[in-house]
Amino acid sequence: MLIQESLPTVQLAHELPERLRLSDAWLTDRRLDRLSLEAALLSLGGVRGVRFNPHAGSVAIEYDGQIHHRQAILTWLQRPPPELLAESTALASSPDPDLLRVFSALLGLAALPLLTPPLQRGLTYALIAPTVWEGVQTLSQKGLKIEVLDSLAVSLAAARGKYFTAVATQGLLALGAYLEQRTARHADDLLRHLLKPMPTQAWVERDGALAQIPCSALQVGDQIEVGPGDMIPIDGKVIGGNAAVNQASVTGENLAVRKEAGDKVLSGTVLEGGRLRIRATRVGAETTTARIARFIENALQQQSQTQTMAEKLADQRVYLTLSTGALVYAVTRDLDRLASVFLVDYACALKLGTPVAIKSAMYQGAKHGILFRSSSAIDSLAQADTFVFDKTGTLTSGLLDVTDVHSLDAGWEEAHLLALVASIEEHATHPVADAVVKQAREQHLGHIEHEDVDYLVAHGLTTHAEGGCVVIGSRHFLETHQNISFAAHEAQIAALEQAGKTLLYVALEQRPLGLIGLRDSLRPEAKTVLAQLRQSGVRRLVLLTGDRQDKAEALARELGMDAVYAECPPEGKAAVVEQLRAHGAKVAFIGDGVNDAPALIAADVGIAMPRGADLARATADIVLLDDHLQTLVAARILSVGTLRLIRNHFHISTGVNTAVITGAAFGWLSPVWAALLHNGMTLGVLLNSMAGVSLKTKRLEAFEDKLHKFTKHR
Repeated sequence: MLIQESLPTVQLAHELPERLRLSDAWLTDRRLDRLSLEAALLSLGGVRGVRFNPHAGSVAIEYDGQIHHRQAILTWLQRPPPELLAESTALASSPDPDLLRVFSALLGLAALPLLTPPLQRGLTYALIAPTVWEGVQTLSQKGLKIEVLDSLAVSLAAARGKYFTAVATQGLLALGAYLEQRTARHADDLLRHLLKPMPTQAWVERDGALAQIPCSALQVGDQIEVGPGDMIPIDGKVIGGNAAVNQASVTGENLAVRKEAGDKVLSGTVLEGGRLRIRATRVGAETTTARIARFIENALQQQSQTQTMAEKLADQRVYLTLSTGALVYAVTRDLDRLASVFLVDYACALKLGTPVAIKSAMYQGAKHGILFRSSSAIDSLAQADTFVFDKTGTLTSGLLDVTDVHSLDAGWEEAHLLALVASIEEHATHPVADAVVKQAREQHLGHIEHEDVDYLVAHGLTTHAEGGCVVIGSRHFLETHQNISFAAHEAQIAALEQAGKTLLYVALEQRPLGLIGLRDSLRPEAKTVLAQLRQSGVRRLVLLTGDRQDKAEALARELGMDAVYAECPPEGKAAVVEQLRAHGAKVAFIGDGVNDAPALIAADVGIAMPRGADLARATADIVLLDDHLQTLVAARILSVGTLRLIRNHFHISTGVNTAVITGAAFGWLSPVWAALLHNGMTLGVLLNSMAGVSLKTKRLEAFEDKLHKFTKHR
């Protein structure tokens, strides 16, 4: 529940070049959402780091020193959103029970020498009771788990009158549990750190005047105004003004992007300067920020195959510890050795380290414009050995330009033909439609009235205009499904196709009306990215395209791809993916169109580009928010590196725990030392999992060495 009050503004306490320190009493408020404050400040342009000190009531901000960035920071802090102050159940809750056990054990250790033996026994039993009871409950409800071994260890020490050992072991177990849970919670907090606090109010045009209303009341079609320092609350299209917009919170790119009339803007992005009037196209739960939030919350709740396997292995090793302890006791009849063995288990590092490493990868990915829909997507991407690219929008920019407009009817001028097609295509969300509409606007062509448009996915559009039925789409659609032949214009079509043009076919009343030629350019980074993917362990690179065979093969040779499926109809993409999987390939499919959705679902892991259709993003396992193919390399690095990190932790924890169990079995380690070494190793694994796989640069040009490093030991 938000506190309905305005936050006071902070005061500039000290300033150095590229550093601001601001302070105010409200920064000490226990209700302040520290993660949201830091996230909001980090999303501002030029901000490099934020250090918040709640005890001193101050926040230090490091930035790039540019004057307009300084002004944007101060402007935002003059109006911090009230949602930063939230009622927190965590603050009101009682202290962590594991931490209470640690303090209780410390007090008990200090008190034991001062007490008589009966009191020592009573105090020890009281202190270890929670651990013993937890072991009993676990055994009855879940079976033999590590909690059972812990309770047996402290019970054995207490039963033999070794009260100091029992209490010290209890304290170490509680300390280990507290640190482990704190680290795991911190991993969740890191992911939630990405959930930016959204504005609660917006200025919207009502009856010709601006009025401030709750963002929850905004509707599609509303026109809102935002100014310097404002966070955009909706997805929409700019209809007026111009501004520099920082999109770091969504794409990870910290450089401001100029936005003006006709450009799209996303929720959660921040104006660094200028003003914009925006027409809302998505509001509430449908905005980009809301969908990112759902991705993150789902990621926190789901388990990957690696996590499930780690838990299975961990549970199996509980039996190994138990049988080792039984064998040691059968041979030595030494309860101290038995207790020491029971205090060492293989489960903690595996069960806790694996999810922390995966959540760390998700956090790093989201910071760099990569959204993993679930933790299993990391597994699947790391194991993928075949990458299938739908050419348009992935290997190419997807930003088509109209190069040719040919009328096939003497009564129609090219400009009139273009105006008709643009008027109909403006209702579609596809690169071809965007290019045609853009060209018509640049030529200042008028709108031609038409009836409702029927959109046939992967085929084309139909409507009624100019006194008849208009059909727009691919040649396959018009000739096969609409029985409209373009055979009489074969020479003209062949010339355009040989020039590498993509053709849009137009017909009116069952007669060919015209052709529109478009061209897409290859992404400049495509060849480098494909080489880096191959270095990361990808065995096959496959091209899918609707282009003619000779054109497709030429492109595949240029890019160094292993296979090409040319003249592939939209409905055939999923069939290609299924065929590759049937032959044993682990397939990653990269696409961006509505007709890519079946292939994205059919693949082991589907990856959607940011400018793609909503359906593609909704069905993909991974969504790239930065429209640069190097982001795909970053996703691969994160997934491969994370699984390698987990494997290393498995080998390290197994080796260290085996050594500690051996020492305990031979009587070289007391129960206290066994617990100390085991918990220390577990904490080290957790901290290393938190560090995760680092992505130091935005465009990743420096990551080739890392790719070699990752693949060297695969």
